[in-house]
Amino acid sequence: MRKKTRAFMRTLTSWIIVSLMLQFTFYFFLNGQVEKIMAPVIAQPIVVENLEAEIPGTNLENLQISYGKDYLAYHENGVLKVYNLRQEKVVFEKAPTGDSDYDMGVIYYQWLPDRDTLVYFFARKNPNPTTTVIVPIEEVDEQGSVDNSAATSPTTEPDAVEDPNQAPNPNPTTLEKPIKKVPKTRTEIRYNNPQITEVFTLELPPSDEKEIAPDDRFNRSIDSFPARGEIKQMVVSTFTNLLYLSIEDKGQFQLMEIDIMKNVRNLNRAQETLAQLAASDKFGTLYAKSTSGQSERIIALQGWNREVISEDSDDIILGNRAGTLYLGHVQNNTLVSIRSAEEHSEEDNLEFKTIWEGSIPFGDHKNVIIGAKNEIIVYDDQKAHIIQGGKNKEVTLNGEENYISFDGVELIQVTRVGMSTKIKLQPLQ
Repeated sequence: MRKKTRAFMRTLTSWIIVSLMLQFTFYFFLNGQVEKIMAPVIAQPIVVENLEAEIPGTNLENLQISYGKDYLAYHENGVLKVYNLRQEKVVFEKAPTGDSDYDMGVIYYQWLPDRDTLVYFFARKNPNPTTTVIVPIEEVDEQGSVDNSAATSPTTEPDAVEDPNQAPNPNPTTLEKPIKKVPKTRTEIRYNNPQITEVFTLELPPSDEKEIAPDDRFNRSIDSFPARGEIKQMVVSTFTNLLYLSIEDKGQFQLMEIDIMKNVRNLNRAQETLAQLAASDKFGTLYAKSTSGQSERIIALQGWNREVISEDSDDIILGNRAGTLYLGHVQNNTLVSIRSAEEHSEEDNLEFKTIWEGSIPFGDHKNVIIGAKNEIIVYDDQKAHIIQGGKNKEVTLNGEENYISFDGVELIQVTRVGMSTKIKLQPLQ
């Protein structure tokens, strides 16, 4: 009997162990699939080996190349244009709708990092800059005197003390009838925003498609966008569908969070400037350099929640890609070190480690890109520094103007010749 019991217990134990192993394997697989959905990895960039084009006009400004390296967006004489590099033609234009100070047209545009979609902001004059409302005020009588008392019913004078020697008065004196109330109102003028600012997304078809036109979609108006305000920076969290804008208005800065599907809200506090924005693709966390008075610090924002990342005023935000945040340390206009930290969850604290030390000039005109292979690219019109694996590689840029794609793989060289602009695309390294 004991032998049967022992054999049964061994068999039961074996099945329990096998069951636990199968469950662990299943949950491990399921967790991996959930992570892929909740924190998708941006697809590998499409690299254009070599491409040259000649675009009519010489006033091309703020050139930006699309994710697929086949469309070029630029401003020309105040008009947004999108040029198909494959077909060598302009496929989209958006000009201001009027000539007032508020008809500014497209004031900012930027390609999404994972598709050929351009987000742009369009400003125009508000045709109804004021509204009027009827406001009730105190009621007045017909002669115009103010009476705040409530209407009363007819009453008699208070009874006097009765004199037993006199007969009662059959006609007591009554008070006057109640005053007729006349409602009074006034019209107030309330000023709205004299400028309407709207968000659009322009979705481009495959660049070899000749029949399908770009899809220009209106997303929403931003009532709180300051008239003639200037967007200094925009970062996108594609996973959470959030846009973050740093806006300058008459010397003051504000940080605006825009959920394309829902709300718009301002995140900066009074007398605070938030700049050097970087958004997490994993959790939607926004990292920003906060300046308030003499205090400078780097913070992480999740909705209204704030966490201090660095108290060192010499630290700057370089960027965020694929769940890794990069901070630089600048002294005397020189970048001397770079630290990085991986994001594991919304609750975990970031643990930074130094990944590079050296010396790179870092003035006001430097641009920074975190490339698709997690390389840090610091560049201006003449030279690019590519930091990867703890080493700094210098690349000379030969164009009259030079731009680098968002993923850091493509160099766009711009040279103006005669009445046209030559564009040359080639790998950065």
